[in-house]
Amino acid sequence: MINIDNIKFDDNGLVPAIIQQEKTGTVLMLAYMNRESLQKTIETGVTWFFSRSRKSLWQKGETSGHVQRVQQIYYDCDGDTLLIQVEQVGVACHEGTFSCFRRTLDQQSVTDEASVTISPAYGQSVSTILHELYHVVNDRKSNPKAGSYTTYLFEKGQDKILKKVGEEAAETIIASKNNSKEELLYEMADLWYHCLVLLAYHNVSISELLEELQKRRK
Repeated sequence: MINIDNIKFDDNGLVPAIIQQEKTGTVLMLAYMNRESLQKTIETGVTWFFSRSRKSLWQKGETSGHVQRVQQIYYDCDGDTLLIQVEQVGVACHEGTFSCFRRTLDQQSVTDEASVTISPAYGQSVSTILHELYHVVNDRKSNPKAGSYTTYLFEKGQDKILKKVGEEAAETIIASKNNSKEELLYEMADLWYHCLVLLAYHNVSISELLEELQKRRK
């Protein structure tokens, strides 16, 4: 277990904490901890931080449910920076994206209902893209938007969603039989999207799906 006495807090009693998704290595966010929030993080197994603006402790995901389950806590050679590896439930960023780090100085990444565009410099993973797209899908479920195809699917209900999953699966099979890479990519993307809608319909998170896949890998 980490010895808090090894950590060098600054003059304000704070230390920066880099939060990283353990399974993918994706950097999720940076926040600050004081001795008390670090102690609570160790004791509870979820991340707690100190808000410099509110001057108070806060637990990540306390209201949204997007908690960070701590897997390991590291500190650097100087003892003045923490690296905390977590299992992120839902998304890390308050803007609704899986990671707070999705922009470059010369290009802004955009999460869209139809596509997820992430700068190549970001080092995106399949997990990151799926989490971001799932968040948008789930948001359309919770906050219906006029003209949204995703909202339309949820309004039509389970039978419509299942029909689309079946149709896209069949079209993916046809694309494969046609030996067309472009056609296969297009249809497979449609299939994955509609599968995400189905998961959201059943309130099954991407994290749960990835955990199931990880079990099978083992």
